[in-house]
Amino acid sequence: MTNRKRLSMATVVIGAFLGGILLATSGANFLNLSELVGTDANASTTMILPSTQPPGNTVTPPPGVQGLEDSFTAVADLVGPTVVQIRSEKVQTVDRSQNPFQGTPFEEWFGGDRGNQFPQEYRTNALGSGVIISNDGYIVTNNHVVDDSESLEVKLFDGEFYDAKVVGRDVSSDLAVIKIEANGLNNIAYGDPQAVKVGQWVLAFGSPLSEDLDNTVTAGIVSAMHRSGSSLRQVNALPAFIQTDAAINPGNSGGPLVNIRGELIGINSAILSRSGGSQGIGFAIPIDIVQNVVGQLIEHGEVKRGYLGILFGPVSPALAKAYDVSRSTAQVSSVEPGLPADKAGLKAGDLIVKVDDRPLNDYNELAVSIANRLPGDKVKLEIVRDGKEMTVPVTLGLRPGEEELAGRSRGESMDSGSEQTMSGLGIKLADLDDATVRALGVSRAELPSGVLVADIDPSSDAFRDAELRKGDIITELDKKAVQTRAEFEKVYRKIDSGDTFIIRVHRFVNGVDQTFITALVKP
Repeated sequence: MTNRKRLSMATVVIGAFLGGILLATSGANFLNLSELVGTDANASTTMILPSTQPPGNTVTPPPGVQGLEDSFTAVADLVGPTVVQIRSEKVQTVDRSQNPFQGTPFEEWFGGDRGNQFPQEYRTNALGSGVIISNDGYIVTNNHVVDDSESLEVKLFDGEFYDAKVVGRDVSSDLAVIKIEANGLNNIAYGDPQAVKVGQWVLAFGSPLSEDLDNTVTAGIVSAMHRSGSSLRQVNALPAFIQTDAAINPGNSGGPLVNIRGELIGINSAILSRSGGSQGIGFAIPIDIVQNVVGQLIEHGEVKRGYLGILFGPVSPALAKAYDVSRSTAQVSSVEPGLPADKAGLKAGDLIVKVDDRPLNDYNELAVSIANRLPGDKVKLEIVRDGKEMTVPVTLGLRPGEEELAGRSRGESMDSGSEQTMSGLGIKLADLDDATVRALGVSRAELPSGVLVADIDPSSDAFRDAELRKGDIITELDKKAVQTRAEFEKVYRKIDSGDTFIIRVHRFVNGVDQTFITALVKP
């Protein structure tokens, strides 16, 4: 190749290289990328050590964003020193005296002589969180964090460790108070229960998953209020949870949920997850329940709660429509004789829509609202009876323990005698006979006079909207007493097609008569 050709080729290469630099630089300036990547033209090709790297450009956040960030850091600085890590040692017993092959053909071959084996104890360590509520060492946490613990150790924000003792536990709310011997501690402030709103910013604190992750802070919003579904009852007998998407994981239990001012609005308690970790659905016990329970545990070592003396359940969609009440209304199914509700004149079939002028957000909220008051407190119930609104004042009694209240939830009954199909309603009716009485598990004297729902079509309005079930006993139809199938049919024939009518139903659960009313529409 001649020198002239070599020079031409070099010129082309150098020209292309310089052109590329000019194109990249002009492109970056055109797209305003130079402010994001730095103005040093060699920054993309030359590694600069951190100690010698010149300061790069930064983005100035809008005032609102900077203010939010400052709020988060301020809350973390304020609340962090009040959060503790709780380490509990628990003893678990495993019975190894049982032959695992017992009852199988391999019992004698592999069972061996197990007579010398006794139950063995294993010590396990559990991790939880808590928050200091007084400068002399009172700490709030979950009951399930300290339940069955042999010993408790608390790690403070500054790394100091203290032995702790249990002051009081409350199974119903899943709350507990423990205490360490210390003074001059940082303590958290309580927030206003009425000021907690869906959509507001919140921060969750605790020790998720590991002892090494103490004082972890996560942020989110209040996703919902008054969560009280049946699945949450397994965690808390009186659920009224704050739902949040701030990340909560195992180990966060007992830690604080705070608002943007650093005030305590809830105690982290549970998560809903398919993976076992946070999926953005966490639950905290609201501050009004915390205040009530904690105050009583510190003062008395136990919690006393208000009680109406009723069994209740939801209203059916058909009944809510017939009486123009919310689906969150609570329906009284039975009233215990001699107890506060009975003395105040409440009756089975009454629909409770408000407590002290506050509408129920869910029918389960009735139990929480009453239980968060003290025995002797006076409450005002707004009810609907036979379509008429009335106000009933009640002086509350003392709520029994959870074991005494167990087994009173609404359920289903059984079997049938002779059958008769009510055209269009999707139910079969039968007169009560001795076989039915035996199946219900009650004496003939205890059984109301009525007609049995012998079978029901699960796709019918009677099942879906009126919530009738096989084994129910109907005693009233359109406010008229019916004791036999013939009487039911006679009253039913006088109802016009398209009209809504009310029926009174008795449902026996574990021998207990639970009465409610519901509504049907005649086809």
